[in-house]
Amino acid sequence: MAPSLSLSYDEPLFVERGEGQYLFDHEGNKYLDAINNISHVGHCHPRVVEAAYEQNKLLNTNTRYLHESILDYASNLIDKLPDNLTTCFFTNSGSESNDLALRIARLYNNSKESIVMSGAYHGHTNSLIDISPYKFFGSGGSGKKDFVHVVPMPDEFAGEHLDNESIFGDYYITALKDKIDKIKRDGKKLAFFIIEPIMGCGGQVIIPSDFMKEAFVLVKEAGGLFIVDEVQIGFGRIGTHFWGFEMSGVQPDIVTLGKSIGNGHPLSAVITTKHIAETFNNGMEYFNSFGGNPVSCKIGQSVLDIIEEEELQNNAQEAGKYLLNGLNLLQQKNSLIGDVRGRGLFIGVEIIKNNYKLSPDATVADKIVNALRQKRVLISSDGPNHNVLKIKPPMVFNIQDADYLLESLEAVLKKIIR
Repeated sequence: MAPSLSLSYDEPLFVERGEGQYLFDHEGNKYLDAINNISHVGHCHPRVVEAAYEQNKLLNTNTRYLHESILDYASNLIDKLPDNLTTCFFTNSGSESNDLALRIARLYNNSKESIVMSGAYHGHTNSLIDISPYKFFGSGGSGKKDFVHVVPMPDEFAGEHLDNESIFGDYYITALKDKIDKIKRDGKKLAFFIIEPIMGCGGQVIIPSDFMKEAFVLVKEAGGLFIVDEVQIGFGRIGTHFWGFEMSGVQPDIVTLGKSIGNGHPLSAVITTKHIAETFNNGMEYFNSFGGNPVSCKIGQSVLDIIEEEELQNNAQEAGKYLLNGLNLLQQKNSLIGDVRGRGLFIGVEIIKNNYKLSPDATVADKIVNALRQKRVLISSDGPNHNVLKIKPPMVFNIQDADYLLESLEAVLKKIIR
């Protein structure tokens, strides 16, 4: 294996099987999985396994041949989105989807000028590392390209506005205006603005609805495309809505999907307007050997069906609300917890030093993650300062699981404080 690969936890797990929201190691020990959002409807869901098996027995080939499953699945995906988003491109990963979205937007506007959020991560291809401050400003990164413009993440808890003693909302929308104005002054055109409605690697920061709405207007006025990355939070995970962008009511030009879309199977999608898709049809064929193959489409459809029939979006709302309430109560009793935030089953817990909120504590966050692993609860840490506990379990995570996580976290925090 390549040396750049890293394993989770100081004592890595040897996992042999999964079921629902649980993983089992080689000795049969059971772990509560509160981090693998890829297994959206639960590890090894029988209906997903059956869909893959039945279609694999019949046919798996590329999309140069007619087959109904891709049309049925595309139609059902589109039904979940605003009326303007009518055209699908199928791919194999969130990175591939975001890479394609960049190609589409840059061709549409004949420009590479890109606006991104600080702390953002959109994928591991060269083009996406270039627009991911989480990577290009991080260890091993080579810094920002000239065509990339970074706006500060609107983090109410520990954002840049605090250093400048500025009004929260005004500071961040002004920063975006300034970037757009600079692009115009330089005689260039904005290609796109890409955003996650809740930042993943940015530390589970919820983008305020007002910012999303104002940003959408500014980007459209500048002629740019508004791309929403739903790779981590789509498909009902936030509970109140099926998609994160619905929290603010904006209608994106392009939406990218991945991770949970196939419950661990390599499937992803780019969905856009007919007009934008036609502009991309410039004579250079777009073809993907495996994107949208019959097996992938059957699996994707099974995931959509399970979410609806097992009412997993409603479960995410109820279990997530319960867990957030428990974490907020725990925060009141513990000076190491600076902030609790999230929606549904996408939650972040900011770990700080001795109740001083602008002093992130990555070391303690790492200790908590590893101590929870010893209690057979699996989470991870992330954020620009690597001090945010990240909780994003399979959607079958329930109230009892939340209780066990809360009890385990409280016990770990007590031990660390001693």
